[in-house]
Amino acid sequence: AIFFVSISMNRISAAQAPGKFALDAALGSTPDTVLWGYLAANVPPALTIKSGQIVEIETLSHQGLVTDQEPVKFFGAYGIPPDQVLPDAIAVYSEVKRPKGAGVHVLTGPIYVEGAEPGDMLEVRVMDIKFRVPYGVNRTGPGRGVLPELLREQATRVIRLDLSRNVAIFSTDIQIPLNPFMGIMGVAPPKSSGMVSTTPPGPWGGNMDLKELIKGSTLYLPVFNKGAQFYTGDGHSAQGDGEVDGGAIETSLTPTLQFILHKDKNLKTPRAETATHYLALGLSVDLNEATKLAVEEAVNFLKSEKGLSPADAYALSSLAVDLAIAEAVDVVNLVCAKIPKGIFKNNPGYWYKP
Repeated sequence: AIFFVSISMNRISAAQAPGKFALDAALGSTPDTVLWGYLAANVPPALTIKSGQIVEIETLSHQGLVTDQEPVKFFGAYGIPPDQVLPDAIAVYSEVKRPKGAGVHVLTGPIYVEGAEPGDMLEVRVMDIKFRVPYGVNRTGPGRGVLPELLREQATRVIRLDLSRNVAIFSTDIQIPLNPFMGIMGVAPPKSSGMVSTTPPGPWGGNMDLKELIKGSTLYLPVFNKGAQFYTGDGHSAQGDGEVDGGAIETSLTPTLQFILHKDKNLKTPRAETATHYLALGLSVDLNEATKLAVEEAVNFLKSEKGLSPADAYALSSLAVDLAIAEAVDVVNLVCAKIPKGIFKNNPGYWYKP
């Protein structure tokens, strides 16, 4: 279901927005608007928008869709009533086929941004994230995560969410604060890459599992194809850095995103920021190399955006920048260098001004 509500070309700061903004469009997650397990360039648009517009996007978790049981039966075994199973999840399970060699994630898109071309940058502001269901799934087992030999049997946990108290009920004694974010936000990879699995992240973004990308955050992506061709999915209710057992609390979410196109601002790798930090990212199959790249990106940011010398940028990175392993289980590791905004006396806020 695609519909236009109003036109609002005003740039809005997601970090300051109190939840009041005008939607320009909404994109549902139907068999016609999702891809299952892969990214590719030049997939027909699910929606076409202009720079500055705000879109509400339904997404589906792959959990409940990747077993040999249809979703109602799968969730019913864990006490979830049929009326809490999303109709679009049932439709996608029945009507959409996952290509051989593809990942597990269900992505909504692509969203084409008018005027976007290779060499541009797409700014994606997270205006809001809403829950579609009051539960999530964590599923792991043999061969999964950073301890692939730990378990000998499949372990599936369906976790109830208390949305009124904003916690996930892990057990009677353990409650986890909800921190919803999209595990996958990205653009189409270069045409030369062909069909790319959703499992590893890359220069196009994708499965970064960066838990800082909550409401109020911003993601910056390099553009490789006409229209940028943005996708999102893999909603998470909560996750620790690293996603160490191979999954978070996987939940179907509805993010509201604003898309701003920046011409001729070519990035080598995605960047991000929150209300309190600039986030420099390093991606590599080798964790040491990912760490090196993250620090290199932090130093480059401090040089180019804050005017520091190489020596001062390197020193400040050691004195004030924290490193986190954001992604440790999906082939490509993601290390995040967190640069606190509060250390700068004259902090202009967002990296890129209107």
